[in-house]
Amino acid sequence: MKLGNLEFHILNAGYVWLDGGAMFGVIPKTLWERQIPSDARNRIRLAMNCLLISAGGKRILVETGAGDKWTAKLKDIYGFEGPFLVERLREYRVHPEQIDIVINTHLHFDHCGGNTTVEKGKVVATFPNARYAVQKGDFEHAMSPTERDRASYFSENYAPLETARKLSLLEGDRCIAPGVELIRVPGHTKDMQCVKLTGGGKTAFFFADLIPTTAHLPLAWIMAFDLYPLTTLENKRKWIGEVAKGEWLALFGHDVSTTAGYVREKEGKWIVEPEKVE
Repeated sequence: MKLGNLEFHILNAGYVWLDGGAMFGVIPKTLWERQIPSDARNRIRLAMNCLLISAGGKRILVETGAGDKWTAKLKDIYGFEGPFLVERLREYRVHPEQIDIVINTHLHFDHCGGNTTVEKGKVVATFPNARYAVQKGDFEHAMSPTERDRASYFSENYAPLETARKLSLLEGDRCIAPGVELIRVPGHTKDMQCVKLTGGGKTAFFFADLIPTTAHLPLAWIMAFDLYPLTTLENKRKWIGEVAKGEWLALFGHDVSTTAGYVREKEGKWIVEPEKVE
């Protein structure tokens, strides 16, 4: 899709199966399962959607999926399905060496696992010529997570990047290329960031894990993974309103069937009218 001189594609970087109860927090299973059915292990299938952006002469990735550095035990727990991001990029004739900037909205494994890969027994940057942009606070927390959320972090996804001096640690909102703005939106983590794309009089907004799927549009439908759920609530209220009012294209990071659409209010509820984006 083109927004003036900016162009972006939505790339599916595979699928992950996560516990449905954790994905919907206080919402009873009798309600959330009407939206996304679970398997025999109470897991729901989630996409790992990434963005490939061309802006200001730069190739930019938003998110890298879970990658492929997994033990057999973790593959069984999370049910990872490919093909993964590098394989998707090949479909667009883009090689890892051609990526200039990688944006991680936060450092949970399903958003940054593809940051690094294993070569000759060593963990190295998947995108060797790229700068990796993440909020400084998110990186600091990822390096020393709490007992509550440490299962979501694997340091091999980001620590080698700091050693190689490939990390750009941001503090607050930042425009990193023409029409590409990173906006700190806390709630899921203290320093998660969303991505706003602007050009040609149009705007698209990548919700990241503020609203991971269209099923999470109701304000109270907040993940148990969120460290600051009341902050999530207020940011959902703010940004859903902004997206709807501005007629922005909403982009969903984990939705399997609706990756993009326009948010509308109907009979007092938020709904999404899907939009086709390659």
